[in-house]
Amino acid sequence: MPESRDYGDSYTLLGDHHPSPKLERLQKVSIIPLVFLIFYEVSGGPFGIEDSVKAAGPLLALLGFLLFPFVWSIPEALITAEMGTMFPENGGYVVWVSSALGPYWGFQQGWMKWLSGVIDNALYPVLFLDYLKSAVPSMADGPSRMAVILMLTITLTYMNYRGLSIVGWVAILLGIFSLLPFLVMGVISIPRLEPSRWLQADLTNVDWGLYLNTLFWNLNYWDSISTLTGEVDDPGKTLPRALFFAVLLVVTSYFVPLLVGTGAVLVDRSQWSDGYFSTIASIVGGIWLRTWIQGASALSNMGMFVVEMSSDSFQLLGMAERGMLPEFFAKRSRYGTPLMGIMFSASGVVLLSWMSFQEIVAAENFLYCFGMIMEFAAFLKLRFKHPAAERPYKIPLGTAGSVLMCLPPTVLLLTVVALASGKVMALSLIAVAVGLVLEPFLRYIEKRRWLRFSISPNLPEFYPVYHQCNEP
Repeated sequence: MPESRDYGDSYTLLGDHHPSPKLERLQKVSIIPLVFLIFYEVSGGPFGIEDSVKAAGPLLALLGFLLFPFVWSIPEALITAEMGTMFPENGGYVVWVSSALGPYWGFQQGWMKWLSGVIDNALYPVLFLDYLKSAVPSMADGPSRMAVILMLTITLTYMNYRGLSIVGWVAILLGIFSLLPFLVMGVISIPRLEPSRWLQADLTNVDWGLYLNTLFWNLNYWDSISTLTGEVDDPGKTLPRALFFAVLLVVTSYFVPLLVGTGAVLVDRSQWSDGYFSTIASIVGGIWLRTWIQGASALSNMGMFVVEMSSDSFQLLGMAERGMLPEFFAKRSRYGTPLMGIMFSASGVVLLSWMSFQEIVAAENFLYCFGMIMEFAAFLKLRFKHPAAERPYKIPLGTAGSVLMCLPPTVLLLTVVALASGKVMALSLIAVAVGLVLEPFLRYIEKRRWLRFSISPNLPEFYPVYHQCNEP
């Protein structure tokens, strides 16, 4: 009789549910590539943080990137470590929410987080071209801009198709190359630094919406790595350690360049927008350093694009393995990658590439907020209802401590939603409404047998089970 382990009724691992030999042969992701995968899920370097200075000035920008991680990034990373090791599979946060709140809300979580990820991924070609347009003005708009976006999307999508292990090691190389010019800029700018510039602040002239959106966008998405947990080597140990080192890497990669940029050059807030670090580099070091930073930006955005697409596509694979999406989303290529998930994610990026940088950030933040509120609810409910459930990594806080930890980030989420523009709020609410209708529509398709839905036999079961009798 096969051995079984009960995770407090919320997650039951059955002894006869083993990965297939084909999946076992796929190379798993180790800790160093995983650190850089998380780095690119969240950051990719300081490209895109310039708007924080434009919105609030040097002092608030520096304080934001120093203090905001304690309010948001660290709690989100801790919850990801606990829940990701408790549910070590590619569904990630979809499985967490399904287990705690039920499969309908698990689907809504998957829809909003996938759409948020695709919107986020549409940023990276935009950021790449914003850095490039200072050297090539034709990249600012028009047919040439769209052609470059399409070419980048096709090229990087193919890299995703070739396998997650390749993406992981490419992320390491791109991460080193992307951060190195900022280290050089910091060293050569030491004689120019004037600490008094760091204290500049004007509380009567702060664009709080832009400020919070910039901080939030640059310091979120720690949970995205959970959709790749099924591809990680020994996730119970590897995931928490990788998250710890990634938090340090991300915060340092933001704070140090901001110190250099605001301290070495006279601050004109109107000039601080995405791409401005290349201008600072030309002032501090010359054309060669500006060119290096522009190249680093290009490669960094490629890294973020590839890693985000991996997360989004593996999320769709995980949802299909749970029977939430048609079975064809669970099909893997010969490289072990989710082919249909990659194609759907790439199509979404191309369709959203017409939006501006600020509009994309605001829209994806709005949807992301809804998803994170459900994650916090799932985390707390599982802590309340199943406190003795096995957790390979457990945040060293009791029930009361867990609630207190979730309060500040929840207030932040509600603030970001409240500060959204009418246009962003309307479009986002329409997207949420689509998800509410899409789930019962898919169940209708399943009932009529127009498409095949099934739960993978290689996965453990959780309660409540999404389908009762649709095994392949």
